[in-house]
Amino acid sequence: MYQAGGTIASLMDQVKKHDLILPAIQREFVWKPDQICNLFDSLLQGYPFGTFLFWRIQPENRGKYQFYDFVTDYHQRDNPHCPPLKDLPERELVAVLDGQQRITALNIGLHGSYSQKIHGKWWSSSDAFPLKRLYINLLGQPEEETGSNYQFEFLTDKQAGARGDGAYWFRIGRILEEDRDELVDELDELNDGSEDSKATLKAARNNLRHLITTIFDKDKIAYYEEKEQDLERVLNIFIRMNSGGTILSYSDLLLSIAVAQWDNLDAREEIHALVDEMNETGDGFSYSKDLVLKAGLMLSDIGSVGFKVENFNKANMAILEENWSDIRTALLLATELLATFGFNSQNLRADSAILPIAYYLYTRKLDDGYLSRSEYAKDREALRQWLIKSLLKASGIWGSGLDTLLTSLRRVLKEESEKGFPAETLSSVMASRGKSLHFVDEETEELAELEYGGKRTFALLSLLFPGFDFSRHFHVDHIYPKGLFTASKLRKAGVPEDRIEIFKAWSNRLPNLQLLEGTINNEKRQKMPSEWYAAFWPDPEARLRHLQSQGIDELPEDIVRFDDFYEQRRSLLMSRIQQVVND
Repeated sequence: MYQAGGTIASLMDQVKKHDLILPAIQREFVWKPDQICNLFDSLLQGYPFGTFLFWRIQPENRGKYQFYDFVTDYHQRDNPHCPPLKDLPERELVAVLDGQQRITALNIGLHGSYSQKIHGKWWSSSDAFPLKRLYINLLGQPEEETGSNYQFEFLTDKQAGARGDGAYWFRIGRILEEDRDELVDELDELNDGSEDSKATLKAARNNLRHLITTIFDKDKIAYYEEKEQDLERVLNIFIRMNSGGTILSYSDLLLSIAVAQWDNLDAREEIHALVDEMNETGDGFSYSKDLVLKAGLMLSDIGSVGFKVENFNKANMAILEENWSDIRTALLLATELLATFGFNSQNLRADSAILPIAYYLYTRKLDDGYLSRSEYAKDREALRQWLIKSLLKASGIWGSGLDTLLTSLRRVLKEESEKGFPAETLSSVMASRGKSLHFVDEETEELAELEYGGKRTFALLSLLFPGFDFSRHFHVDHIYPKGLFTASKLRKAGVPEDRIEIFKAWSNRLPNLQLLEGTINNEKRQKMPSEWYAAFWPDPEARLRHLQSQGIDELPEDIVRFDDFYEQRRSLLMSRIQQVVND
C-alpha cells in the first residue's frame, strides 16, 4: 500500500541526515541539467511527481553491504559518482529502490551544484567545468513550445548577478538556508513606485511564495515501503521497478554489489578485462561476465555457487578480491587448455563446463606447464575425455541444476585433486544426481548420426580420432564434399530418384564427416575424396594407413555408391563410439 511521505523539504532533510540512502545496486546519477529544470517546473505546475519505492533495512543487515549517499555537488570530471557511506548510524535505514534520479535532482537543485564541461574546452582545464547552481527567473514567462510555465536554469553566480531587463534570477537553494519572509521582503527592491514595477513585484512575490509553498507545505511525496529482509526479493523488486523497457540482468546487479565492496581493485573493470582476454584465446570463445562471476564464487569456495544475494556480502567479496589474481590465472589457463583441445565459441556446447576444470587447476596451483609437459599427459587426457563425454550427453549435463552440480563437483575436486584429475569420482557423483556419463545403445546410435554444424560433432570426432594436435585449427569437414549432393548433380550421376533425398541427408551426418586442419581443408574444396587423397598422400601405404586411422576402408569413385561408403563407415563409427564413450 502506498503511503503519504510528506513534503519535499522533509524529503531533503532525510537525505541530509542519511535517513535515506542508496544501495549498491543503484546505478550512477545520469540526469542532465534540462531534466532537473523540467522536474522543478513540473512540481510548480502541480503535475504528479511519481511514487517512490523504499526498503527499510533492519540493523542486522546494515553492515552486510555497501551503501551510498546521494550526489549533492555533481562535477562531470571530478565528482560524478555517488559517494560511499562509512560508519552508518546503528539504526534502521531506508534505501531507495526506485526514485534515485528524482531525489538526486531535487538534492542538487536545492542543496548543491552541477558542473558540466563546456563544449570546446580541455578536460584538464578547471575553467572547463564552471560551478552552476539552480536559479529561477521570478519574472519569467511561460513557453508554449516546451510547455514550461517557469524559467529554471543552471547558472554561475556571476551569470545570475548580471540581471537583464525583465529577469530576476533567484537561487532556489536559498529557501532552505535563509528566513523565507525576509527573502520575500527582499523583492521590494523591484518596486520603484511605478504601476509597472508594482505589477512586477507582485508577479515575483507570487512565484517565490509558490516555490516556497511547493517545497515546504505541499505533501508531494508518496511511497511504497518494502519491509521484508529477504535481499533476493528486494533485488527482484528492483529489477521490475527499474527495467524501463530494458531487461536488467540479475548478475549485473550482483556485480554492482561486488564492485561496491572491493577495496583495492575495480571489480567491474577486472571482470570485463578477464572476459575479453579469455574470449581472445585460441580461435575465440564467447564467455560472459556471468560465467566469470560464477567462477569467482566457485573458486573462492563461496556458498553454493549460485547467484544468491547472500553470497555477495562484504565478507565473501573480500575473499573474492583477495583470491582474484589466482582465480584470473586459473580461468585463463583453463581457457588455453580448452583451446589446445580444439574448442572455441563455435564448438563448445556448454561454457559452464570450464568451471570445474578451472577449479581443478586452481586447487592444484598448476601453471602453463600443464598445457604441454609430458608428465601431465595422462592427466590432461583423463580431463579431456571426461569433459567431452559431459558435452556429448543429449540431455545436457550443464543445464538444469547447474549450481547444485557445481557445488558437488567442487567438493570432490577439493578432496581428491592432489593425485590427479578425479574423473571417475566426478562421474560417480554426477550419476548420483541423474547426470550419468554412461551411454546406452539408443544414445550411441544417436551420436553416430550427429550432423555437420552441431555443437557436439567436433567433440565426438576429437574423441574418436584423438591423434591430432587440436591446437592447430582443426575443422569438421565433409569427406564427400557437400557440393556434390544437389538434386540435379545426383540425378545426373545416375542416383535413383528415391535415393536422392536420402543421399542429401546422409551427406551432412557423422559417417561423412572428418577432422581436417584448416589449411588442408581449404585445398580440398569440391574434389572427389579418392582423387584428393591420392594427390595428398601419393604413397599408397601411407594413404591406406591414414584412411584406416580415420575409419575409412574404401572410397568409391562413383557417387552412386555413396550409400556403400556411408553404411560401412557408420558401422565402424558405432563400434568406436560404444568403446570410447563407456571406457
